[in-house]
Amino acid sequence: MSTNDFLSSSAPYIWKGLSVNRIMYMVLGALLFPTAAGIFFFGPIVLLVIAVSIATGVLTEYVVKKIRKKPFVMDGSTPVATLIFALILPPTIPLWIVALGSIFAIAVVKEAFEGIGLNVFNPALGGRVLVHASFCEPLTTWVLPRHVDAVSVATPLAEGFVWQNGLFDLYRALFLGNIGGSIGETSKLFILLGAALLLAFRIIDWRTPLAYIGSVAIIAFAFGQDWVFHVLSGGLMFAAFFIATDYVTAPITRRGRIIFGLGAGILTILFRMTDFKGLPEGIMIALLTMNALTPIIDKYIKVKPYGLKR
Repeated sequence: MSTNDFLSSSAPYIWKGLSVNRIMYMVLGALLFPTAAGIFFFGPIVLLVIAVSIATGVLTEYVVKKIRKKPFVMDGSTPVATLIFALILPPTIPLWIVALGSIFAIAVVKEAFEGIGLNVFNPALGGRVLVHASFCEPLTTWVLPRHVDAVSVATPLAEGFVWQNGLFDLYRALFLGNIGGSIGETSKLFILLGAALLLAFRIIDWRTPLAYIGSVAIIAFAFGQDWVFHVLSGGLMFAAFFIATDYVTAPITRRGRIIFGLGAGILTILFRMTDFKGLPEGIMIALLTMNALTPIIDKYIKVKPYGLKR
């Protein structure tokens, strides 16, 4: 028998035909749904924000790879990270701030840790933290859909938010996206459409978003708050399906992903109820905290080896 009949390699040993490139481009395809909603509600200015974010990120990765004398491979991870970064920004943000955040997300949060697969924190969230901490006013200036040049308004989770119509109309506006917020987070309908695509092709694990959204809803209900409002408000759904499920910064085991989602949900609702440091959303700090805890979760939550008997 020829020695070529055997292939010796490290785990995992079962390959389902999904390469990194294919996974990333399928995520990009799913992200087109909230992207389309952002363009519909906030206008063509959204295209500029997205174009600047992706172009700057790709160029940054190319330069950093050349400096480090590493091959530059367009595997789709940088376009995904920078598109997510653009979608969690206000539509009226100055483009130079978008470029700065994109550079930081790729050069520091991703490439400083040797690139894809080794970064501790989600690059999009890292870029968002930088621009939020450095330029608070542009990052907290929101506008109503189709009124990009209008006066700034409060998002549903902000203290100054006022809704004149009934509760059902508020739920409908939150679900469809006809309300102020970041570019890709407002329309829960289109977020769910993109998430359904990823779940159908088993690109993401349902356990993390279910644990994340479910824990927020249960704790909000237990404290006598409107759990439907909390689920539909802000970037919870977008983060649950497109950020918390990141392959690199989330745990690798099923139980670990449930713990990750529960931890993120508990922190998110606690930050929301206490308005932690003026951040009514709570998601950004919650997910970055759980990113930092992922190595610990992976260390203690392990899969039992096949055939092991105690």
